[in-house]
Amino acid sequence: MAASAVRRIKLGSQGLEVSAQGLGCMGMSPFSGPPKSEPDMIALIHHAVDSGVTFLDTSDIYGPHTNEILLGKALKGGVRQKVELATKFGISFTGGKAEIRGDPAYVRTACEASLKRLDVDCIDLYYQHRVDTRVPIEVTIGELKKLIEEGKIKYIGLSEASASTIRRAHAVHPITAVQLEWSLWTRDVEAEIVPTCRELGIGIVAYSPLGRGFFSVGSKLAESFSEDDFRRSIPRFQPENLAHNAKLFDQVNEIAQRKGCTPSQLALAWVHHQGDDVCPIPGTTKTENFNQNIGALSVKLTPEEMAELESIASADNVKGGRYASSMPTWENSDTPPLSSWKAA
Repeated sequence: MAASAVRRIKLGSQGLEVSAQGLGCMGMSPFSGPPKSEPDMIALIHHAVDSGVTFLDTSDIYGPHTNEILLGKALKGGVRQKVELATKFGISFTGGKAEIRGDPAYVRTACEASLKRLDVDCIDLYYQHRVDTRVPIEVTIGELKKLIEEGKIKYIGLSEASASTIRRAHAVHPITAVQLEWSLWTRDVEAEIVPTCRELGIGIVAYSPLGRGFFSVGSKLAESFSEDDFRRSIPRFQPENLAHNAKLFDQVNEIAQRKGCTPSQLALAWVHHQGDDVCPIPGTTKTENFNQNIGALSVKLTPEEMAELESIASADNVKGGRYASSMPTWENSDTPPLSSWKAA
């Protein structure tokens, strides 16, 4: 697909414009599976940008740290000016244990460290990766607002925040995007989070739009997990749930065959059809998969096809949670009231 064929969309109401499909870069670093070739990953990023996919997503926790360093290398030689760069803060690993942090000192330290690893002067979209349930969201956003005023970041994003947290954050400074898990097998966000974003004019960035790879090959995916692949711990991939969930893939695959596309293209197209304020960010480490993913932009779905997909992909038709109970997700989290905060 030519670069000009990848349409552009606006995220939020502050002026951020991105490619209608982004590229999730997490898998390019040792986080889910064995190490990847750095030159190959940089070549893939360059191929994505040349293809018109310019919205790149990373985080300080991916690696940890090595994914931002990889992106920094890939952005050399004039590439930085062509992309919309998103990274995240909020998950700190100390002594092998994850801690969620949103206190002002940590926000600032994390941002400075990401700028250094990425080797850039400014981050386009800076997300709070997970919400600190001990720190009022107003306090965290207040520090991010200062970073905007200092020219270190351009736009603020949230990930896995509740509707009330999103509202409170947006009242301090406009939130440009909320990143959430949204796919044919994760649709709980449609009840409250998505409507809240739309009411406030906040863009929506859908991560894991392919069900962490499930909609590429179905249940066979679990056979390819390496020993250190974190997906091994996800309940949906456990044998007792996977056999049931495989039926969902089979039904999606059947519709895809009728449409003349792949199941992953169909699953991605379904996310694209949610609206012009939604940008899915499928991740991959293979050029052929990337090319297939942008092919989803050409798949048109009728209202009848959308309804058919949604009927087979209803919330009660998927077995297993989207994270292991031991993982520190703080899904759709609330924070304490501002009145409770006593600055150190």
